[in-house]
Amino acid sequence: MNPRINNTLTRHKDELRPDGEGIFGMYCCGPTVYGPAHIGNFRTFIAQDVLRRTLELAGFNVRHVRNITDVDDKTIRESRKLGISLKEFTRKWEDKFHEDCLKLNMLPPSVEPRATEHIKEQLEMVSTLVDKGHAYPASDGSVYFKISTFPEYGRLSGLDLEHLDTQAVNSAGEVNSADEYERERVMDFALWKGRKPEDGENSWKSPWGEGRPGWHIECSAMSRKYLGDSFELHGGGVDLCFPHHENEIAQSMCATGVPPAKYWFHSAHLMVEGRKMSKSFGNLYTLDQLVEKGYSPMQVRYALISGHYRQQLNFTFKGLEDAKSALEKLRREIVSVLKTLGISEDDFKKFVVGKASGFEGTAFEGAWEALCDDLNVPKAMGEVFSAFSKKGDFSKRDVEAFGNILYALGLDIFADSKSSEIPEEVVALAEERWAAKKSKDFALADSLRKKLSDLGWNVLDKKDGYDIQKA
Repeated sequence: MNPRINNTLTRHKDELRPDGEGIFGMYCCGPTVYGPAHIGNFRTFIAQDVLRRTLELAGFNVRHVRNITDVDDKTIRESRKLGISLKEFTRKWEDKFHEDCLKLNMLPPSVEPRATEHIKEQLEMVSTLVDKGHAYPASDGSVYFKISTFPEYGRLSGLDLEHLDTQAVNSAGEVNSADEYERERVMDFALWKGRKPEDGENSWKSPWGEGRPGWHIECSAMSRKYLGDSFELHGGGVDLCFPHHENEIAQSMCATGVPPAKYWFHSAHLMVEGRKMSKSFGNLYTLDQLVEKGYSPMQVRYALISGHYRQQLNFTFKGLEDAKSALEKLRREIVSVLKTLGISEDDFKKFVVGKASGFEGTAFEGAWEALCDDLNVPKAMGEVFSAFSKKGDFSKRDVEAFGNILYALGLDIFADSKSSEIPEEVVALAEERWAAKKSKDFALADSLRKKLSDLGWNVLDKKDGYDIQKA
């Protein structure tokens, strides 16, 4: 079964297919490294990670390219404030980003190019666009893309070109902090930015004078270098749909003559406790800040995938507590199954490696079908818990299927167990108590609860199960 996703370009679910050589090229807009990434950034990156893992399970040979934006207004401004080189400044935050990715169990991309290391490719594309009449130089040494030469502009985001006067607001309704450079029309965008005094030493030579690349051109140049003129999928947050991705399509098609990507994958925004993320609200949480509050990276990952990627997610601290409970329940359930089948935890972990052995006929077939249907993670998780709640006889093949679902979701259900290990005796008593309660033997259930309390553990009943916590 090939996964399907909602293609922003076609506005319907499309079946994903690799190219003629079996390669599935996947380009994802990466971080701008001027500070720590926040959970809103990671919602998008983790959705892309789940998509990649799902494709791998489907047998695709994924070539994942994710760029690093290490030169723009923000990186230059902040590095100069600190009096250090752009490279020293950005590498620090790039390292921090990689550290957080590792903690969140994200797969590293196949290639991770930096914008500053691909100036040559960007200049070549800008020159091509100028030569073909799709771009024009300005008197300050900047070069602009001429929107009027590309009639298809606006197709991805659904914008009406005749009524588009500016690129001051993106597709999420946020103000774009673009430089104010000379241009023929307000909607034309910069491919190359002429050097300004505040840029300091951060400039490169070009046919139009010293300057630096515009933000949009780097992705077109680097995706072309590592994936070719046309590849399979391009991903990013919904805020990048316009103008960034719209501009990428325009400049790439005008330079190469072919669309850069067949499928476009966009993730919705994140709310925090019902409010938009904002510095003024103090809710631009980083992973470190949440860890300091007592939550594990795996709980954060679970919370970030708990909603459908195309729907706005309200990230809450209650959601993090629910994530903790869900992970603990999954661990208890599979440990019980493993004991019955005589499989060790170490052997089970060998199943969580992304090598699909087939889901058909297993207890987790429904979960796999949900993932293949527009990456419906909430439904997939519902199918997982439903499979365990039936308490049927699990086979080794079922266990392998569950391991593959965990791989697709990137969930390590044993990651937090060392710091919160629940003794086997306590787990057994809690299971016995839950069975007694379901059979309405409340006297036995109460006596088992007291035994657990005497051992220093509390049992908190929920609608579909229970949690075990230290007293």
